[in-house]
Amino acid sequence: MDKFTTLTGVAAPLPLVNVDTDMIIPKQYLKTIKRTGLGVALFDEMRYTPEGAEIPDFVLNQPAYRSAQILVAGDNFGCGSSREHAPWALLDFGIRCVIAPSFADIFYNNCFKNGILPIALPQDQVDRVMEDAKRGENARVGIDLEAQTVTLSDGSVIGFEIDPFQKHCLLNGLDDIGLSMEKTAHIDAFEAKAAAARPWV
Repeated sequence: MDKFTTLTGVAAPLPLVNVDTDMIIPKQYLKTIKRTGLGVALFDEMRYTPEGAEIPDFVLNQPAYRSAQILVAGDNFGCGSSREHAPWALLDFGIRCVIAPSFADIFYNNCFKNGILPIALPQDQVDRVMEDAKRGENARVGIDLEAQTVTLSDGSVIGFEIDPFQKHCLLNGLDDIGLSMEKTAHIDAFEAKAAAARPWV
């Protein structure tokens, strides 16, 4: 998993509440277990017509936001089913950070396990970031995970809270497997001791 330390990029405004995981990545794309290739289907039913043509008004189809790395959304983002394909699709598109007033718990935790930083801010602060994002590609937002700050294009800074353990994992690029691999020496020592004590197993 890639580390997340700092990020400065275009933020795409998506001022919708209750964006569920089926909106993020519809059910027909859940057949794959690969984490790549889903970015093209991100927000499929909002980005494309039934015939597959782009819908020009959708934010990620607009030239200013085609390379957005930050998504600013409404309350209860990521609700619905627990599909991990939702953060996979966001990450494959290039989104590394989602800012919203609140997140569904499972989606929120899945983000951390896939290298995406979900930032929960009070509504008035999300509104400030949203307004900045609406200015397009000239308004670049900065994220500093170590300092726990969001810097708007005018230089104003908003602080955010994050669980220290989840912060540690993102800063060091550690998913569940990575965390286990950090204990390799202890695991090997335990296995050797267990094998010596019970050679018949």
